[in-house]
Amino acid sequence: MRPEPNIAKERFVQGLALAVLLLMGAWVIAGPSGLVAWGENQRLLEQREAKLAELRLERERIRNRVDLLNPQNVDPDLAGELLRGNLNVARPDEMVMLVP
Repeated sequence: MRPEPNIAKERFVQGLALAVLLLMGAWVIAGPSGLVAWGENQRLLEQREAKLAELRLERERIRNRVDLLNPQNVDPDLAGELLRGNLNVARPDEMVMLVP
């Protein structure tokens, strides 16, 4: 038969091993890269992809305006719109209608 101190030592080692396994399991579930964080990361990824699509549309809109303002081939309608909007000028025979 085994002496009592060895049984106590084995139980302590088994308890410690169980505690370490439980801690590792908790880390897998609730850690920074665990299952709980996985869902949060997916939600953030979807939000950032939506924002990226929004920014791409804005970039295309700005690129179009830049192309229309090319100094060698300016779009007359856009130039007139910018002059009237920025300088608040209008000819006497024009009527200004503000659209919200």
